[in-house]
Amino acid sequence: MTAESVAPEPMWLVAANVVRWRRYGPGGQELRPGTKSYRGGAKVYVMGTYGGMAHAEVSTIGRGRGSARWISIDLGSRHLHTFRPELVYSPAVLRRAEAGSVASPTREEAEKLAVLLKRLAADYRDSHYRAPHSTACFCHTCLVTPG
Repeated sequence: MTAESVAPEPMWLVAANVVRWRRYGPGGQELRPGTKSYRGGAKVYVMGTYGGMAHAEVSTIGRGRGSARWISIDLGSRHLHTFRPELVYSPAVLRRAEAGSVASPTREEAEKLAVLLKRLAADYRDSHYRAPHSTACFCHTCLVTPG
């Protein structure tokens, strides 16, 4: 057995989904599906955050919009929702996480990060554009907020 044929150890990471619709343009009056790199609803894994930037951006691993190949990019946390800790077994994700020098967090650390990112992402979605939503808005905030 070679070192390459040995499966990497599972790792706890924070999983999230890309928002289906996001506000875009002057005052956020236009809607765009997903992001430039990910389709709306795509599942991504958070490799790390930038604490010095108040977690406004996160490093992610997910399947790209165009080719469905695994990609690693930095993304605004406001474009993600449904943060949750998840034990990852996928060799492709684990290889990218190891290449990105991701320290393997414990389940408790992943849970704490998921709660923090969930709260911050909702705040960033609400405060990024300081303009009211259009009357028939289908952005993530308007779709999940009753009323």
